[in-house]
Amino acid sequence: MSRSQIKINLILLISFVLPLTVIQPAFAQSLQPVEEVVPGGQSLGIKLHTSGVVVVGFNEISTNDSKESPAEESGVEIGDIILQLNGHKIDDMQTFKTFMTKYQNSDSPIELRIKRKEHIFPVEIEPKKEKDNYKLGLYIRDATAGIGTLTFYDPLTMRYGALGHVIADQQTKKPLDIFDGQIVLSDVTSINKGESGSPGEKRAKFSKTDEPIGSIQKNSDYGVYGKLTQNDFTNKQGIEPIPVAPANEVKEGKAKIRTVVKGKKVEEFDVEIVSSVPSKNPETKGMIVQVTDEELLEQTGGIVQGMSGSPIIQNGKIVGAVTHVFLNDPTSGYGVHLEWMLEEAGLKVKQSSEENKAS
Repeated sequence: MSRSQIKINLILLISFVLPLTVIQPAFAQSLQPVEEVVPGGQSLGIKLHTSGVVVVGFNEISTNDSKESPAEESGVEIGDIILQLNGHKIDDMQTFKTFMTKYQNSDSPIELRIKRKEHIFPVEIEPKKEKDNYKLGLYIRDATAGIGTLTFYDPLTMRYGALGHVIADQQTKKPLDIFDGQIVLSDVTSINKGESGSPGEKRAKFSKTDEPIGSIQKNSDYGVYGKLTQNDFTNKQGIEPIPVAPANEVKEGKAKIRTVVKGKKVEEFDVEIVSSVPSKNPETKGMIVQVTDEELLEQTGGIVQGMSGSPIIQNGKIVGAVTHVFLNDPTSGYGVHLEWMLEEAGLKVKQSSEENKAS
């Protein structure tokens, strides 16, 4: 199948589209060379900012003089995470409502402790009276969770990469600011098969009480990154590291992806790399991948939501990850070269001695 035969009308992010550019310098600027990493494929439950509530909009309060949102006028922004209200820790929406009820009959200023990207700071708001209560004029939402797929981890540093694309908020369309995020293993319970014009999805379950296998330290255009914290997870996988391939080694032709379609069992399925365009600069859509495995096509229809991050393996090397599905052709989608995901994790492909001499 040639690249020209693929008609791309609409592109949909695979996996949940859930507020962060890069939230903090999670890793040192110097990149650590690696020759091998352990390929993933495990289905992950992703728990985001386990404390606080997210600002998703503003509500104008009608007064005798005007209509305005006190919170917006005080500098609060959509995507901000509210960590405290007048010194009280905010765990969720219910906690926020409970404390606001305590102050709703007072016009005294309310102090919110806000997290925005890597900054945490106070914001003082003068509530406005509407009917019988004083209000801040904002809409909030609880922390969000979703599923995706682990791409790789480095057994030496325990750094990992997953998803292959940024997690963005469905309502605000902004990258999610992850506060104390965690990853856990999830069970795939069923598959909603994809069709042209209607993307499919994995349905998986996990509990907020499940023991995390790693922390989330970074959410970027190339996925989520952090460190694995549970040695039991790595010990039980029984998967040996395999070589990593730079972008210029990826060729058009046969390959495989690792992913879960039932329970927690990671399986390999046949795909075709239709196009690979190596770039000197990071690129989120450097490959076009088509599912050719009859079993996977029968079960899923091709690429489905929740499959993003599934590692792509060619000639015994891990070369990238699935990232997006074509809405009009669920058998095909984009992939990102592993080279760029490694850099986001603070790693880089180790050059051979010949390459070092040539450079």
